[in-house]
Amino acid sequence: MKAMIAWWDLGASQQTAGTLRAFIREEAGKSWSHIPGLVLKFWISSPEQNRWGAVLIWESAEAAGAARLPRSAAEIIGHPLDFREWFDVEATVEGDHGLPSLDGLGPALQPPPEQPGT
Repeated sequence: MKAMIAWWDLGASQQTAGTLRAFIREEAGKSWSHIPGLVLKFWISSPEQNRWGAVLIWESAEAAGAARLPRSAAEIIGHPLDFREWFDVEATVEGDHGLPSLDGLGPALQPPPEQPGT
């Protein structure tokens, strides 16, 4: 298995973690769920560092290379990735947790908070 970690520095972008959550909720979350060879993708943010990114776990380097990827957040952010690194996955373990599944978790996939007066 291969892991890829990537992120953008949002300092030069009009986007924030909050605005990018809407992109995931409305488009990206669904479009990544049927990529052959993709084991897991999770989006990450650091509002304090003004960064946004993702960690992807692939079955193999070949699967990652052959994948037809959906629209990238780079189109919305306005510039290419600032950091991307590939790693070999040496081992995995799933802890003892009460979650039924890892699919669909996180604030980006929850309904946005209601605005006053709506």
